[in-house]
Amino acid sequence: MTDGHLKAALSLARDGASRVGHDRIRLLQAVDEHGSIAAAARAVGLSYKAAWDAVGTLNNLFAQPVVEAGKGGKSGGGATVTPAGQALIDSFFRMEKALTQAFAQLESELGTAPLATTNLFRSITLQTSTRNAFRCTVTKVTEGAVNSVIDMKLTDDQSLTAVITERSASAMGIAEGSVVYALIKAPFVTLAPGELTTPISARNVLVGTVSARHDGAVNSEVTLDIGGGKTVTAIITIDSADRLDLKPGDTATAFFKAGHVIVALP
Repeated sequence: MTDGHLKAALSLARDGASRVGHDRIRLLQAVDEHGSIAAAARAVGLSYKAAWDAVGTLNNLFAQPVVEAGKGGKSGGGATVTPAGQALIDSFFRMEKALTQAFAQLESELGTAPLATTNLFRSITLQTSTRNAFRCTVTKVTEGAVNSVIDMKLTDDQSLTAVITERSASAMGIAEGSVVYALIKAPFVTLAPGELTTPISARNVLVGTVSARHDGAVNSEVTLDIGGGKTVTAIITIDSADRLDLKPGDTATAFFKAGHVIVALP
């Protein structure tokens, strides 16, 4: 900050979860104004993929989807900001206004303490590279001598399981009914076409519909709509994606080990 003044640029992030800042709220507003993700992307200067990914991240972060998108891809389908999304927009700007007033007071209190300022901004701009971040409710905690198994409700039809150390579970105070965030890196997610017909060792199995596939030079990013406004993204090789013949609209199964799920508290 070259002018030495604190600016009220609100960025909301629970530990380990994806950031919600002015850019994503502005995208929500644009979806509301234009009625589609493609038109909103053009309005805010984003690629369609970046806007689509941002909407998917927001829907995963909240208990209820903030955007409901129709089918149609880049050229159509339409999208609607839900009442939950409208409440998010309104609440964000109310908090941002309050933050502006608070920062005016905070600046005078910080005075010439550069270390305090540095630590403050490291805290409020914390982000994560994890592609999949889900808000969940803990349904069961099974304690062991070394590890604890954390069962979580993701949607009415989908659940997740994490294995973390018993010490971590105890220190975090995780119990039945706790609201947590489950974080899974996209390369940890394995895909199979259709629904699995035989049992596998992976504890987490999510059945959905391929909603997007983006190919790069080596890897392919595949996103499944798993219902309840939630999506899960996997990064696999293009060879694997071609061999599985995954296309938007296809049924597919995403699965990953419980040990690959990181649990974070709100």
